Amino acid sequence: MSEFWDQMESRGPGEVVVGGVPVGPGSRVRLRPGNRADIFDLVLDGRVAVVESVEQDDEGAFHVAVTLDDDPGRDLGEARLPGHRFFYSAEEIEPLESPARVLVAGIGNVFLGDDGFGVEVVRRLAEEAAVPGMDVVDFGIRGMDLAYALQREYAGVVFVDAAARGQAPGTLTVLEPELPDESDTLVETHGMDPVRVLRLARQLGRLPARVRVVCCEPVSVGEALFELSEPVRAMVGEAASLVKSLVMEMIAESTVPGSRDPASR
Repeated sequence: MSEFWDQMESRGPGEVVVGGVPVGPGSRVRLRPGNRADIFDLVLDGRVAVVESVEQDDEGAFHVAVTLDDDPGRDLGEARLPGHRFFYSAEEIEPLESPARVLVAGIGNVFLGDDGFGVEVVRRLAEEAAVPGMDVVDFGIRGMDLAYALQREYAGVVFVDAAARGQAPGTLTVLEPELPDESDTLVETHGMDPVRVLRLARQLGRLPARVRVVCCEPVSVGEALFELSEPVRAMVGEAASLVKSLVMEMIAESTVPGSRDPASR
């Protein structure tokens, strides 16, 4: 019985090789369902999907969990909700060339006034024309989800947050965090400390080579104001533009020969 639980607790294989191409979390694939009568197979045949995880059963067969690339509810699939997440065998996926991608993570608590700045910025980005290679996700206070999202093949990540740095309210700052070496990291399941999230991501095995934090000086983050203060709200559009420029810069850097391996930090 202990062997069974040891197997259940063990990590998945991480990746599977399909047609000579390694496929793992973050890889883009085209779905080629087998000859099955499932209505989803008929509808999803030929669609582009993003690999969320690779699993291997006790008989050695590989199964790939995916979300659809153009699903507006893709974050629901990432949260493992049915209807947005699908499983296929390794023989039913076709690897696609994966250009560099950058994750933009909006973080903060929308019930604490200016602390919701990051969430408001990613909402603005989601409404505007998309930058090729940019994934925009509202993580709110879901630190654990963000740590696992960083295990995908992202070339970079941009955090958008509110941070008190003693500047005038509404001041935007771009930071490149340096992480001290610490062996153990505790992450609150319903809280968000970006540094702890980055440490946990590193412990899990992958941290994008390029990490930037776009932060805005708040008026207050401790009161239940339920809306942004005027100085902070006025900077949402400018912050969205700043994030786009950082994403394009990261993507350009990642295409330079000899650029750092995204998992090397």
